[in-house]
Amino acid sequence: MPTELILIRHGQSHANVNPVVGGMRGDLGLTDLGRRQAELLRDRLRAEQATADVLYASTLPRAQETARYVAEAMDLPIKDDDELQELRVGEADGLSHDDWSARWPRMEQSLTARPYQEFATGGESWATFLARVGSALTSLVDRHPDQRVVAVTHGGVIDVSFAVAFGLGATATRVRINPENTSLTRWQHDPEPDHPRWTLNGFNDARHLD
Repeated sequence: MPTELILIRHGQSHANVNPVVGGMRGDLGLTDLGRRQAELLRDRLRAEQATADVLYASTLPRAQETARYVAEAMDLPIKDDDELQELRVGEADGLSHDDWSARWPRMEQSLTARPYQEFATGGESWATFLARVGSALTSLVDRHPDQRVVAVTHGGVIDVSFAVAFGLGATATRVRINPENTSLTRWQHDPEPDHPRWTLNGFNDARHLD
């Protein structure tokens, strides 16, 4: 049976607006605007009487903080999932972008030009990020047949969802998706035995911010 997977990007975070690499150490959570965005999302979900069977969230602070607003609206507990984290940045975590660039020159272009090169020492490459998140998303829909699954996560994870749906590997030309903060991306997964199918039912739905 098909599974509906709704991916929600977190609200605006300090890592979005400050030149700091936002891994677990560098992530200072949501800005005041990010919290207001999350409040508007919560109010919208309540007004729409939105329901789901299960709510997951990345364990990074900006996603956890956003997920609490979603949990209030849907009256669901939050299931933490490390595999829904944004690309892992290794030793660059918490550094300024200038310090990161100085220690690992030219790595900012590596995600597209060098998909197998780590973001920083101990961090992920685009290829390893794609494999981790692709496996996580596939696992979510496999565990919840015929259910509606909500996951509060990150822009990069939503990027990967498109790569998974289109069958794109690490060396394929990467197209930036760039979803809005607190936007909803809606997928339907049909687990056909010979050819599982992804259907995109909505992308970048952030009308609550209007």
